[in-house]
Amino acid sequence: MTPDDIKQWIEVGLTNAQASVTGDGRHFEATVICPDFAGKDMLVQHRMVYAALGERMQNAIHALSLKTRAE
Repeated sequence: MTPDDIKQWIEVGLTNAQASVTGDGRHFEATVICPDFAGKDMLVQHRMVYAALGERMQNAIHALSLKTRAE
């Protein structure tokens, strides 16, 4: 799996999102900007990203550091 795979999964799962992802194949860092995050606290925003990634968060992705914002 590549950072581009994760970027695509996030952007498909959160249709208004723009994601930037880096990583080494197991550990990743993502910045996700999505207007749907507006008015939601950080925990809810992160859960939205995890939901977009689905079961991949439990199986394929060992670690994902997230930065989210609504801009």
